[in-house]
Amino acid sequence: MTLRDDARTILRDLTGVAEADFRDGQYEAIEALVADRRRALVVQRTGWGKSAVYFVSCLLRRRQGAGATVIVSPLLALMRDQLAAAERAGIRAAAINSANATEWGETIEAVRTGAVDLLLISPERLTNPRFREDVLPTLVANMGLLVVDEAHCISDWGHDFRPDYRRIRDLIAQLPDGVPILATTATANSRVITDVAEQLGVRLVGDGPADPEEVFVVRGPLARDSLRLGVLRLPTARHRLGWLLAHLDDLPGSGIIYALTISAAEDTARLLADHGHRVRSYTGRTDPADREAAEKALKDNEVKALVATSALGMGFDKPDLGFVVHLGAPSSPVAYYQQVGRAGRAVETADVLLLPGPEDRDIWQYFASASMPSEARASAVLAALAEADRPLSAAALEARVDIRRTPLELLLKVLAVDGSAEKVQQGWRTTGVPWTYDAERYGRIAAARTAEQGAMVEYEAGAVCRMEFLTAQLDDPQAHPCGRCDVCLRAAGEPAWYPQDVPGEVLAEAGAQLAHAGVPIEPRRQWPSGMDRLGIPLKGRIPAGETLEEGRAIARLTDLGHGRSLREMFAPDTEGRPVDRPLPTELATACIQVLSGWNWQARPVAVIGVGSVGRPELVASTVAGLARVGRLLDLGVLPLHAGAGPTTTGNSAFRLASVWDRWEVPAELAERLADLAGPVLLVDDLVDSRWTMAVAGRLLRRAGAPGVLPLALGVAG
Repeated sequence: MTLRDDARTILRDLTGVAEADFRDGQYEAIEALVADRRRALVVQRTGWGKSAVYFVSCLLRRRQGAGATVIVSPLLALMRDQLAAAERAGIRAAAINSANATEWGETIEAVRTGAVDLLLISPERLTNPRFREDVLPTLVANMGLLVVDEAHCISDWGHDFRPDYRRIRDLIAQLPDGVPILATTATANSRVITDVAEQLGVRLVGDGPADPEEVFVVRGPLARDSLRLGVLRLPTARHRLGWLLAHLDDLPGSGIIYALTISAAEDTARLLADHGHRVRSYTGRTDPADREAAEKALKDNEVKALVATSALGMGFDKPDLGFVVHLGAPSSPVAYYQQVGRAGRAVETADVLLLPGPEDRDIWQYFASASMPSEARASAVLAALAEADRPLSAAALEARVDIRRTPLELLLKVLAVDGSAEKVQQGWRTTGVPWTYDAERYGRIAAARTAEQGAMVEYEAGAVCRMEFLTAQLDDPQAHPCGRCDVCLRAAGEPAWYPQDVPGEVLAEAGAQLAHAGVPIEPRRQWPSGMDRLGIPLKGRIPAGETLEEGRAIARLTDLGHGRSLREMFAPDTEGRPVDRPLPTELATACIQVLSGWNWQARPVAVIGVGSVGRPELVASTVAGLARVGRLLDLGVLPLHAGAGPTTTGNSAFRLASVWDRWEVPAELAERLADLAGPVLLVDDLVDSRWTMAVAGRLLRRAGAPGVLPLALGVAG
């Protein structure tokens, strides 16, 4: 039998279809990997069958006597789907990731002895010291094929670039001669393809420079014939949610509703569920076990939809997904194409609708800037590592550099990939390799992100066929009008495929939900580590007599309801300074709503504000209004120490340090607090780290207040 005959037989066994045959490009990629041991890049639309290429190649390589295929896969949800698909295909598969660290030894021994055909690893494993030292050498020595799934993550220009993926370049350099490599993606334009191909071609020759070799590229048309695309502009969040309430059940099958923020996803899921729709939320805040249960519920059609952030993204496998609706637009057409590509893989028609919002651009800007490393921050981290006499954990670094945990960990990964820092068993340390801020590179990336945002606005405008526009953004030479989207229908004189009405009764219901106020504020229970380095003798748990009760806020700034009013109120002036004004009537009414719905154990008897540098009038007016309406003793505001300036916006330790000696309790106030027969309501304008509330509330407790109930107007994030 020829190689093609063997490959076709395996394909038919995998699919269970006796007449199955390869699509254009599938066998050619397999031949390049198995017969020629080449490096291949496959750029094909979702549902084309990229997994068939690596499953068939895996088994053919095993028949040649090669070791296991290793797939670098970016998400646990994607890994679960790939493991299940491999099992159905009769392939012995296993995974190494953060969720099964206790099984690594057993798994790698199975790889070494040939008991595993296919091994899935997450890119984060490549930065893990235990994995690099104990697992990677055996893996490299026994690898029969390397697969990089969702390969656009390698590229700075990819819509979902991840620093950990750049470690793959180092892994490739370690592979013995003759180990073929496959990279796959559905979302890569020409610039990303060139970048990924260059990284796949790396092979270190002695001590000399990298020697690129030719990469075999299979690229097909990216248009999805099953998708009906549309954009519906509605004036407010109330109208967008009302549209969902009215028309969700009219959408085909089950699907995904994407939101740009966690709070928007959670609020939308709550609204839909409260009105009888079978939905669940799925975000970065969702517990891993609950994520897995939600994925299964959608696959089994037990829910109409998951209301998700981009946490539910690459590789989620439900071929009969009937629709994707976006509440707010992703920041680039390529990211949008990737998300809507989840739908319509095994059905004739799937509906894809975008409901853009006026807040989209602010959210795009936030996420665009959050992922960029700063020269000053990088220098501070490297200096802190160099000065330490031992490796430092991220928590220990937080007490030395004023950077929050998530961007700090991202920055450490960037420094590690650039060779200036490394992660060891005990934490992070500097390598001594100088780090240079590549301003030109980051400038180009920032410019590209801005251009992508502009292209997304252009997509919304709908000057050309929507599918043609998306595929052209991916540099597809075969981009052409689809004839099905709302733009094509309009050009043909036909109405849009989706309803555009929002009935008055559901508009009122959505408005009532958005008008609801009340977000819990969990009290701080533990001091950050390393505070002694900042001159503050605190550690461990906060004593019970100094802690606060659970608090409340009107809403998060990202909420769909009161969030917009809060964003407007907290917006700085043209020079970036806080704008101070009395509390607006709408938000004053929301404050009363929060108080009336608060299930406190003891009603407050007094109210006091947190002394503020930037918004003293806002805080004072809120305190006075609550005292009057709630018949509470008005204690004014907690006085600021002389010379108190703005607080820091950095990490937890530095934020606590910046507010530690910020306020004082005069003797007269202490006497009044000690005489209270119940808790005091502590009012602040905006809560972020919660250390302002913790420190101000601790002062009140230590001065004799029986209890402290925090109340904030808004919660950042």
